[in-house]
Amino acid sequence: MRARICAAVEGKTDKVVVERLIAHVGAEAGPVYVAEGKPNLKKRIAGYNQAAQHSLWLVLVDLDRDGCAPSLRDAWLPEPSSGLCFRVAVHAVEAWLMADAETLAGFLGVARSNIPVNPESVPDPKAVLVELAAGSHRRDIREDMVPQPGSSRRVGPAYTSRIIEYAGKHWHPDTAALQATSLERAIRCLRRLAAGALSPTP
Repeated sequence: MRARICAAVEGKTDKVVVERLIAHVGAEAGPVYVAEGKPNLKKRIAGYNQAAQHSLWLVLVDLDRDGCAPSLRDAWLPEPSSGLCFRVAVHAVEAWLMADAETLAGFLGVARSNIPVNPESVPDPKAVLVELAAGSHRRDIREDMVPQPGSSRRVGPAYTSRIIEYAGKHWHPDTAALQATSLERAIRCLRRLAAGALSPTP
């Protein structure tokens, strides 16, 4: 029987990424709770940690500009339960998506050479994705992902839908993990969880 892993994330794009990762390690995704923002996720993490005493959990948060991943984990959750993988995407989950450069280039309709070689060094991966989309030869990608001139929005009207489509149907986590250390660590932790190496209290 496959392990069942519940999860909690910041936003809708993170949800499809963790669902893909859970399936990737051969586990079954349980409920994935979307906190609608990093502050809300932080408020609820103690509850998720408590739940992980009795079931398997993944909590994923973006590092953004909050120092380094180990210090964020220590500040948020110094004593994680044995059934919990608490992982930090450096600097955001969009960097994990960019790390599969060949696939992303094809999806966006841009040259592979335009994709950052080291996506985890990019301070604002979402802004880079929008910039890449702006240079696409595909009009639909530009219209969906790039905000209109003069708009106060950071992203286009269907940015989230496009990222969900890419992450859910095209993205290759193992390929991306070769260029994104924080993703490789997340996959490794999930594999241990799925195999029972990390487990909640019976």
